[in-house]
Amino acid sequence: MSEQKTPAPAANFIRNIIDEDIRSAKWGGRVETRFPPEPNGYLHYGHAKSIFLNFGLARDYGGVCHLRFDDTNPEKEEQEYVDSIIESVKWLGFDWGKHLYYASDYFDTMYACAEYLIQSGNAYVDSLSAEEMRAWRGTLSEPGKNSPYRSRSVEENLDLFRRMKAGEFPDGTHVLRAKIDMASPNINMRDPAIYRIKHASHHNTGDTWCIYPMYTYAHPIEDAIENITHSICTLEFEDQRPFYDWLLDKLADGGFFKRPLPQQIEFARLNLTYVVLSKRKLIQLVEEKHVDGWDDPRLPTLMGARRRGFTAEGFKRFTDQIGVSKSDGWIDMSVLEACMRDDLNEHALRRIAVLDPVKLIIDNYPDGRSEDCFAPNHPQQPDLGKRAVPFSRELWIEREDFEENPLKGYFRLFPPRLDASGIMQPGNKVRLRYGYVVECTGCDKDAAGNITAVHCTYLPDTKSGTPGADSVKVKGNIHWVSARHAIDAEVRLYDRLFAVPNPGQERDYIADLNPASRTVIHAQLEPALKDARPEERFQFERHGYFVADLKDTKPGAPVFNRTVTLKDSWAKVEK
Repeated sequence: MSEQKTPAPAANFIRNIIDEDIRSAKWGGRVETRFPPEPNGYLHYGHAKSIFLNFGLARDYGGVCHLRFDDTNPEKEEQEYVDSIIESVKWLGFDWGKHLYYASDYFDTMYACAEYLIQSGNAYVDSLSAEEMRAWRGTLSEPGKNSPYRSRSVEENLDLFRRMKAGEFPDGTHVLRAKIDMASPNINMRDPAIYRIKHASHHNTGDTWCIYPMYTYAHPIEDAIENITHSICTLEFEDQRPFYDWLLDKLADGGFFKRPLPQQIEFARLNLTYVVLSKRKLIQLVEEKHVDGWDDPRLPTLMGARRRGFTAEGFKRFTDQIGVSKSDGWIDMSVLEACMRDDLNEHALRRIAVLDPVKLIIDNYPDGRSEDCFAPNHPQQPDLGKRAVPFSRELWIEREDFEENPLKGYFRLFPPRLDASGIMQPGNKVRLRYGYVVECTGCDKDAAGNITAVHCTYLPDTKSGTPGADSVKVKGNIHWVSARHAIDAEVRLYDRLFAVPNPGQERDYIADLNPASRTVIHAQLEPALKDARPEERFQFERHGYFVADLKDTKPGAPVFNRTVTLKDSWAKVEK
């Protein structure tokens, strides 16, 4: 079997940090990471980068990676999202073993930490409205102002906080805030809210709680409870790191956690052209039915990618290639597509499909006769053997493989015609791939002038794989399927969801949707494809890589989705 070299991984500065921590025995050589999605949507392509980073580092350093659901916002979280996240992470090839956690598992500890912060003078209950809090917070150039409730006594704060927990107050009446510094140049340190009132049922805890921790408060506590060593976040959390460290330092002083404490490290998130990775925008696309649900193959979710035919190994190639850095940048969609193409080229079996069929009739081939031609399952992997492809008098060929009046340089089928001297020249000869050489003799048309069938004759001594097969030299080589044996199947030609590289840059991003992102056709396929199983991937020769749809393929009735074309079909468009 041939081997395709995988590019060496690009730079990853986080490995340098871990190497130094191991050298200094900071955590006794231990490496423990976590992947902490919020269950309020399906995972997208950007999450694949984080999954391979967190799980991959733990694997490479002999550590463990936790799967943890940051379920601190009950109004937006659902069990459906939990289930889809678990399925997606497993699909990418990772297993967390016993380390499956929920933020809601720690609500009691988080509450105890909050009471300690109040008792130690590091938190207070504020009764300003949300609008007033924003107004008093200040700006990037002006300091904030202390809330008039900041001077409440410890006893008053504890009483109010416990009554908040008991459900005495409606939503928005009070919040618990950390007491840090309203004049801090980092706005995130200006007494951030750490608990709010929400009378909402939680997918995991039901109606046990009516106050819920803020994510920025819950996350560091979760890391510390789980003894995480390297808490890897995207760059938007860089300004939150001072609060992360402040909070854990205060709680360590209170005896909640031991030092050394988890270390937050930020890296650049994935910015990919021709998609949107904002969860808010993805939700809008789904809810407004611009796509057919979270697993629509056009949507940049991992569930959509799986139905599209993308592979876990392709995502690994992609994340290895783009590396991990501290600076934001844009990655062109063609890079991801090329990684998928490289993986599929190595593993996908070859099959024949005619996507825009027109009948080819071989007039001198015996009616009712059929025979087998033999095609390799993978041209670079001869150990996979060959398959029989039935041949008969009537075939399906691509409509583009016949031209009645061809331009110069067209080497496929065209009928006899007069040359410049007025002499009738025979029709063009081509090889039917894996079969015979045929010579075009003409075509049939309907009343509107549309071509309904192409006619030819075959040369009996030219069958591929037989002695003398190459005695007739031709420049054209076209694919085909036997009309009598072909299966008619639905094929969905998927393309990029958006028509421009940066959706929403110049107008509302919805207006940038690609109207040609999906075309549904009925194609004629070789009979070997009839029993294709869901998620079985193939290269349709000349057309690209296709997958039997995960949801809609039924026994004996496959539905195929185009994953990627054989080449980057957008390259010329982008130029």
